[in-house]
Amino acid sequence: MFSFLFGLSTALIVDRAVGRTERPRVVLLRRLLTLGVIGAAHQLLQPGEALLPYALVGLVVLLPATWLPRVVVLLGGLAGTAVPLVAGIAGLGLVPGLFLLGLASARYGLPAALDRPVRWRWTLVLVGAVALTVPLLVLQVGDIANSGFSRVSAIAGLALAVTYCAGLVLLLHGRLGAVLSGVLAPLGRLSLTNYLSATLVVAAATGPLGLADGDSYGVALVLACVIVVGQVLAGRWWTTRFRYGPAEWVLRTVSWWSPAPMRQPARARRARGPDAVRERWTG
Repeated sequence: MFSFLFGLSTALIVDRAVGRTERPRVVLLRRLLTLGVIGAAHQLLQPGEALLPYALVGLVVLLPATWLPRVVVLLGGLAGTAVPLVAGIAGLGLVPGLFLLGLASARYGLPAALDRPVRWRWTLVLVGAVALTVPLLVLQVGDIANSGFSRVSAIAGLALAVTYCAGLVLLLHGRLGAVLSGVLAPLGRLSLTNYLSATLVVAAATGPLGLADGDSYGVALVLACVIVVGQVLAGRWWTTRFRYGPAEWVLRTVSWWSPAPMRQPARARRARGPDAVRERWTG
């Protein structure tokens, strides 16, 4: 899901840059290089983290793909996802294909379509995804040691990602949309800062909570919930006062090679209150 969204956001970044600079792909290049540097440092605390490989795959796959016709990108994404699955390659092997699928989805107008989704279509997608996900998850749990690296877990992960996305689309455009948006929006706007700060919390808690043993699943789950709740609360406070998270500000400033304004104007702070969020989703 995150790999798909990374590809989708790349298209949005390039499209935005086209209207602001004569060299929009230079903005993307600086962004990927900055992510790579941050990821390399992050590897010291969390070996196997995602930022460095995302940056490298982005440089090799996504950046050149921004020049290609959308149908070529779509076919490349389908092939790049299907071939690793058939070959039994999971994990990072799926990232290039999902990057391209995300890029292609933006080119075919998926973000605009999500503003006014056809509910019955997304309901069918959700039902089909759940029907596929449940038996696959049962098989995955039976081979938990290889979770994330086997063909079954890779397909289960893709099916579950579709389940999550379809469910969220329906919820966000339902009665709970305003509340759910108010919870998720700060997490999304501070996604890079949250990712890095969570590593710091887990690294600090690993010793005291005995997480180094590798089988403390219950403790790890509780810690994850505490981190998410803390990030939601901190994110709501932060985004009413600042435009970007600390890591997002660095990434944006280097990408555009110009310091980004950090403080929220007083008028914008009022507009981001609960009433504004509720109005956005209820019309």
